[in-house]
Amino acid sequence: MTADPTTVVPYAPEPFTDFAVGTHAEGYRAALELVAGRLGATWPLVIGGRRIATDGTFPSVDPCAPDRIVGYAAAAGAADVDRAYEAAEAAFPVWSRWTAAERARALHKLAAVLRRRKLELCAWETYEAGKNWREADGDVAEAIDFVEYYARAALRLDEPLATHSWPGEHNVTTLEPIGVGLVIPPWNFLLAILVGSTMGPVAAGNTVVLKPSPQTPIIAGVFMECLAEAGWPDGVVNLITGADAEIGDRLVDDPRARFINFTGSVATGLRIHQRAAVVHPGQRHLKKTFMELGGKDALIVDETADLDVAVTAAVQGGFGFNGQKCSAMSRLILVDAIHDEVLERFVAAAARLRVGRAIDDADVTAVISERQFDKVVEYARLGAEEGRIALGGGPAEERPDGGWYVAPTIVADVAPTARLAQEEVFGPVVAVLRARDFDDALRIANDTDFGLTGGLISRSRERLERARREFKVGNLYLNRKITGALVGVQPFGGFKMSGTNSKGGGPDYLRLFVEARTVTERL
Repeated sequence: MTADPTTVVPYAPEPFTDFAVGTHAEGYRAALELVAGRLGATWPLVIGGRRIATDGTFPSVDPCAPDRIVGYAAAAGAADVDRAYEAAEAAFPVWSRWTAAERARALHKLAAVLRRRKLELCAWETYEAGKNWREADGDVAEAIDFVEYYARAALRLDEPLATHSWPGEHNVTTLEPIGVGLVIPPWNFLLAILVGSTMGPVAAGNTVVLKPSPQTPIIAGVFMECLAEAGWPDGVVNLITGADAEIGDRLVDDPRARFINFTGSVATGLRIHQRAAVVHPGQRHLKKTFMELGGKDALIVDETADLDVAVTAAVQGGFGFNGQKCSAMSRLILVDAIHDEVLERFVAAAARLRVGRAIDDADVTAVISERQFDKVVEYARLGAEEGRIALGGGPAEERPDGGWYVAPTIVADVAPTARLAQEEVFGPVVAVLRARDFDDALRIANDTDFGLTGGLISRSRERLERARREFKVGNLYLNRKITGALVGVQPFGGFKMSGTNSKGGGPDYLRLFVEARTVTERL
């Protein structure tokens, strides 16, 4: 047997692509052309390794050009949900008995396939979610990172846990997979979170039913192609696509689901959490729920800060992927002494952002859907009531191809209790709040139902240390932007209504998907 690569090659995050290099840009354009030739196809369910067509389908469209059909996804019904759970149950006894090293090799093979198809996967994201080149490249790199990181993390699960000895007995505590789980990823990190929230449980020996967002189902079909190309066993991952209203509750309620791994809105997460608490006929276990929910994330800038760093961090954090990140900086809290200068520079920098098509690698592209467009525009216009619109305030001036473009919006003079300071927008809208001093800024930052990400730009060592202790978020960033957590480097997950602090991409993540078993033998 050849050497196990997990024992000789240390984990390192996948490098990002430098599109300033001409060959890389040419490669991306070629990938866009390749994927353009596959647009409009119908994508089936994948259950037990079989591609299953359904009577109905639903379209996935390009948010930058809604008349462009990315593909048609199969619309699953109740019988399909039942078949998916049956397939996952049938695959579990075999997959769970693979050693962690065997499963790790399967993950490494998958990572190699994803890496070979990296630019193609990026192009699918550009069409289906409106991600510009850098955002798509980062998303796909993160997906590869999850696979590589969890492959190595799984090896530790095969080792017995440390326990104390006892005279006359042999005691051992081991970890074993839970069983069949349900994975529900979001549309914003349409490959990265889909892969991470699927491969974590699977690396630990579980099998899953995967139900992607109906906004971005096609990338899930491409991912299933990658699994097949990597030679994965049938039934380990089973793909179900369809409307949440049609199959969502049935998937959650099914007594065969041992756990639910969800990333999305607070409202949907709370509904899933509540329904999962119900024990249904035939169910002999308590379902575990792992929730990654929303954020109302703040960046504080104090009077000691490097203002160049602050403005760059604010623009990147507030408008990266059009603010459609749970980690996005939607509140900029400025202490009084530097408020006016930073606001002026922030507005000027944001005004230079180019709004346009994702295929052209614009800085700000279209939001995901017409429904999201209407919601974000409503929040942007609310700025005139709750503050002063310093930039934007509604739809973009130009909306090429009828896309759902919202102008980068900055609202100044927002009160800490205003809706714009408390509610998650999930779009390119930033509320700017004035604080008397650092103490006031920290109080404002913590005064929210959420606790996902946050940041402080400061040269004061005392304040940086206070933020470490008192800024109540799961991921705190000092003197940099508050988005862009790297797998294995910054385990990601928040406090309060931001979720269950599962810490994806961290050393303890796989431990969520196993159970401990102790066996004692009297000698």
